[in-house]
Amino acid sequence: MRDALARAITEAARQRSDVVLVVADISPAAALKTFLDENPTRIVDVGVSEQAMIGMAAGLAMTGLRPFTYTIAPFALYRPLEQIRVDLAYQDLPVVVVGVGAGLSYSALGATHHTIEDVAIASAIPNITVVAPCDPAETQAAVDASFGLTGPMYLRLGKSGEPDLTVDAPEPFVLGRIRCLAQGSGTAVIGYGPLLDMAFQAADLASAPRPSIYSAHTIKPLDVERVDRILRDYDHVIVLEEHVENGGLGMRVRARAQQVGASDTAITAFHLPDRFLHTYGSKDDLIGPEGISVEELAAAIRRDVRHGR
Repeated sequence: MRDALARAITEAARQRSDVVLVVADISPAAALKTFLDENPTRIVDVGVSEQAMIGMAAGLAMTGLRPFTYTIAPFALYRPLEQIRVDLAYQDLPVVVVGVGAGLSYSALGATHHTIEDVAIASAIPNITVVAPCDPAETQAAVDASFGLTGPMYLRLGKSGEPDLTVDAPEPFVLGRIRCLAQGSGTAVIGYGPLLDMAFQAADLASAPRPSIYSAHTIKPLDVERVDRILRDYDHVIVLEEHVENGGLGMRVRARAQQVGASDTAITAFHLPDRFLHTYGSKDDLIGPEGISVEELAAAIRRDVRHGR
C-alpha cells in the first residue's frame, strides 16, 4: 500500500503543480524515490519532528498548496495530535495526513508502534475525513479523491504486500460510500483496511452460502444509509477491524442497529482487545490469541443465526 501511495502522489504531482510532500524521518530512497527524483523542490524531511511536519503542512496549505504528510502511523497521528486538531482541523485546511503501517503492521516492534485506537481519535476531531483503504487500488482512489476535499483527511494505510481485493468488485470506489466487494447472501462481512483479506479467505473456508463482503473504507463520514440497508438485508452482520472496540466500526454499527430497531439482525464484531499487546511476532501471532483468525471468522460465517446455532 505504501508503494501504491507513492505512485499515486507521484502521478498527482505530474498533473498538478500544487502537490507537496512533508515527511518525518522517512527515507524517500525506496517507494518515494521517483517523486524525489522528479520533484526535488517539492519534498521536505523535517526529521523526528512530527509537530513541525503538521505545522509546516498547514502553512503550505494556507498558500494554496495541497500537502501530504507522511510517516508511520503511530507517529503521524499521536505525536502531533494538537497540531492536527488546531493547525489543520480547526482551520479546515486541505492536508492529507498519511499514517503508513497502521493497526498491527509493525507487530514485531511492540506496542509503541501499534496503532490500535487511531480511528476513534481521528474520528472525534471535527472536520476530518477518515479513510482506511483495504488494498493498493483503494489507496490510489483515496489519494485521487482527496483533491475534492476542502478540509483535512487522515489516510490510514497498511505497509506492504497487501493483496488486491477489489479487482472484481461489482461497485466502484466512491469517497464516503461503503462499497460491495463480493455479493453473497445471508451474512454480510463489513470491514476496512487490509484485514479485510481475511473475509475472502474465510468465505472460501466456510463451505456455506458465501457472505457478501463490504469495504467501509470511509469511516468518517460513515455511510449510515448503506449500514441501514445492510442491517435490513442480512440476517447476520459481521464487523471486522484491526482496532479496539471503543470508537470503532463495530460499536457504530451496533449503535446504528439500535437506533433503527434492527433487532432481528445478529451482529458479530471482531476487534482488538482494550489493552496494549505485549506479544512480539507476526500480525497473526498477535491477533490469533484474541480470536481474530480465518478459522474463527469462517465459523462465524457458518453460524445459523436464524436458529441460534
